[in-house]
Amino acid sequence: MKQKELIPADGSWYEASIGDFPGTPSQRIGQEWMVITAGNAAVDKTNWNAMTASWGGLGVLWSRDVAFMFIRPSRHTFGFADAQDLFTLSFFDKKYHHALHILGSESGRDINKAEKAGINPVLFSGGKAAGAIGFKEASEIIVCRKLYTHDFDPSRFLDKASIEKAYTGTDYHRMFIGEIVTLLLR
Repeated sequence: MKQKELIPADGSWYEASIGDFPGTPSQRIGQEWMVITAGNAAVDKTNWNAMTASWGGLGVLWSRDVAFMFIRPSRHTFGFADAQDLFTLSFFDKKYHHALHILGSESGRDINKAEKAGINPVLFSGGKAAGAIGFKEASEIIVCRKLYTHDFDPSRFLDKASIEKAYTGTDYHRMFIGEIVTLLLR
């Protein structure tokens, strides 16, 4: 299914330090959710995908501010995140919860999720966010440059019985760690 064409960033965003990110990561990611977006829309405005996630975090690694998130290989967004250097984590006000539910439960292989969810993708063309894809309706967007990936190894699960309940079969997540390039605020 063809994705909705990206609209240019409207200039209402400004770059900030990750220290200006409101709330706690456990609240914003785990309870309110985030949208992971990756792709190469600079070359082809339809070459991207997004998904809702509630697993991830923010922290410091290798003396850098980082964000980390997890994607199963079966998700359509996986290939985009794996192939590209940039990914974004977009955060929304509570009124967009239904839209985030659509992005998390539908596949971009089958439908135009952004259109169905009623949100508009944007491709940033300038500043530290150049080449990143976010959403016009987001309240905050964290732009990351991928530093490291790692596939979960079930032989390393210490609480195997409990953790295995999160999986059916062997579709174990890949962890993506990205250096935070910038935080975009309105």
